[in-house]
Amino acid sequence: MNHISTIGSAALLGSVGLTVMSVLTGCEAPQEQEPNKFYVIEQQANGKYIVMEEMPTDGENRAIIREKNEDGTVNERFMNEAEMQKLAQQEYEKMEAGQSELNAEPSGDGGMGLAGTILAVAAGSLLGNMIGNALMGNKNFQKHSNSVNKSAYNKSKNASGAKSGKSSSKKSFFSSSKSGSSSKTSGSYGG
Repeated sequence: MNHISTIGSAALLGSVGLTVMSVLTGCEAPQEQEPNKFYVIEQQANGKYIVMEEMPTDGENRAIIREKNEDGTVNERFMNEAEMQKLAQQEYEKMEAGQSELNAEPSGDGGMGLAGTILAVAAGSLLGNMIGNALMGNKNFQKHSNSVNKSAYNKSKNASGAKSGKSSSKKSFFSSSKSGSSSKTSGSYGG
């Protein structure tokens, strides 16, 4: 009997070991990378910035920044990924220290500073998914992220996410459904 007990214990231990190994290797599985994007960020009359356009891109993250001079002339400048990362990192450090506008509730005037806007819309792709996911757990960050992104891409992405959460009832081809119009079936099936 002792021999059977030892075999059962070894089998149980082996199963537990396999389970632990599969959990540990699952933690190291590659995470889905957030796609890089091309942004058009525009300065508003209040001096704050919002994202007007956002498009997935095969290249690196980049942006066109539209700003107005004192005389109302619009100037555009290009910002590459390294510049965006630098601004996002600086704003993230300010946020960690509690000194960023991302820490507070969004104000009703719309937009944020340029660094805050970039961090709000591109944290995951610029600073990594772990930081992006951690920031998305912050309710004020989420509100800012939604308030500064006015692009059609973001609206459609959010709408499709909301639709996927709803349950839809589908009827079978063979189920009967009553509608306002009546149809008359004549003839027979099969001959």
